[in-house]
This record gives sequence, C-alpha cells and structure tokens, in this order.
Amino acid sequence: MLRISKLTDYAIIILGHMARAPGRTYAANELAEAAHVAAPTVSKVLKTLTRADVVRSTRGAKGGYQLTHAPGQTTVASCHVRGNWSVLNRAIQTALEAVTLADMANPMTQAPDGFSIPLSRISVQPRRHTE
Repeated sequence: MLRISKLTDYAIIILGHMARAPGRTYAANELAEAAHVAAPTVSKVLKTLTRADVVRSTRGAKGGYQLTHAPGQTTVASCHVRGNWSVLNRAIQTALEAVTLADMANPMTQAPDGFSIPLSRISVQPRRHTE
C-alpha cells in the first residue's frame, strides 16, 4: 500500500508554497509559518530536500532556500515515497510523476480531458514468496 510519511507530506506542502514564486529565496522560518509546521521539522525537511537536489540553500544575511529546478520540471514523485509497491501503487507513482510543482501551485478543480495514466509505463513484478 502506498504510504506517504508526514515528512513527505510536509515536503510537498513546502514545495508547493515555494512553487508559487519559484525564483524567490525563502527563509526556513517563513516556510514553517506558511506550512503551519514546527520550524525544526521544516529545517529537517529542507535539509533532506537539499541533499536530494530539489532545493538549494544559500548562507548569509540574504540566504535561504530556492527551488533547484523550475516547478514544471520537478515532479511530486521526487519527494521519495518508500514501501513495497503493488501494481496499483506503481500506477499511483506514475500519476504522481505526471504532476509538477507548477500544477500544485495552481491546482485544477478536475483533471483535463484526455488525462490518462499510460499503463505501458507500469512494470509488473512477480511477488516473492518467502517461507
């Protein structure tokens, strides 16, 4: 079953906020306030996102965090989701890869006409039997 951890959920919220003004530099405390998440938790998420090259950090008085890539180039799936995946979870992963941060910044009320998940991109792997 697909499981999104709280930290992954926070990362998506933080990145969605940053995607609204992608060229801007954000202070960690500003992002914490916008996401309604404790500052130490936001700092932990930002550190992980920096290591994953999703955001970059700049030190100094005018430092902070910026998106590394344009929102339209960063999928929600780059916020690592872990677990054992069945065929359904692979379909969800494929759908997440189709959603960019730009989409999250300007959410649609419904999927556009013709939206589909390409089943050819979903790989099926047999279950391993353990005894």
